[in-house]
Amino acid sequence: MACELHELKHVPLFALLDDEEAAVLASQVELKRFAPRQRIYKIGETSGQAYVMISGRVRVSTVDEDQQEVVVDEPGHGEFFGFASMLEQTPHQTEAIALEETACLEVARNDIAVLLQRKPLAGMDMLTVLGKQFHASQQLVRVRANRHPNEIIEGESTLGERIADSVAQFGGSWTFIILFGILATAYTAVNVFLRKSAWDPYPFILLNLFLSLLAAIQAPVIMMSQNRQDTKDRLRGELDYDVNRRAASDIQGLSRKLNLLGEKIGDVEDLLRQKSGAADSSRRPA
Repeated sequence: MACELHELKHVPLFALLDDEEAAVLASQVELKRFAPRQRIYKIGETSGQAYVMISGRVRVSTVDEDQQEVVVDEPGHGEFFGFASMLEQTPHQTEAIALEETACLEVARNDIAVLLQRKPLAGMDMLTVLGKQFHASQQLVRVRANRHPNEIIEGESTLGERIADSVAQFGGSWTFIILFGILATAYTAVNVFLRKSAWDPYPFILLNLFLSLLAAIQAPVIMMSQNRQDTKDRLRGELDYDVNRRAASDIQGLSRKLNLLGEKIGDVEDLLRQKSGAADSSRRPA
């Protein structure tokens, strides 16, 4: 089906074209209509076509290394998909399926080439739009870059918090226990050996004072470190929840597909029974 000129004006990629340039492109591209659940193109297909959304709804997805479906995009009105494969003339890396009654503009590499041959300046307009989208994609990547929660916490931690972590890590190690035991044994042994000349004779009141001060200081420092560890655990729990939620959504989607497949198989079986019954009836003698 031929494309109307006004439909091209709603496509951001062609929005800067003048009427003459748009008319040249409209004579090249075609308007395609797809039924619900109809596949527009599949992974590995080398049709060399790109599509621009006019109406309806499309889901663009791919398959990861674990053979799980990953939704890449759901383009809106005027947005295109499959454009990179069309320009590079490479197989599609994604699969596009119409989720409802959908109308799309089918654009081939030759259509763009004819436009550029007749109207060379139109290429600058399209490059301008593509440049804006490229910058928008870069900004989105910068904003939504996923960092490890531990790295985020370490980057935002203060000097006091880092000292608290170091103190808690050292205070809960065998190194601290062994050093403390050696120092306490040496302290008491020297004071027992000096007897009346000792600066802290038995029952070692000064040593008890030092130990009390150490415990009084060490306890809140360890609590500070534990609070930071609780924050890390909370972030890990939230990330685990997000992963589990996505996994549940994928499982539900798989269940829906299996149910739909079962319904389609049932419909095919009913159709085969009807045809088989009609064939048996036609063979029976009158």
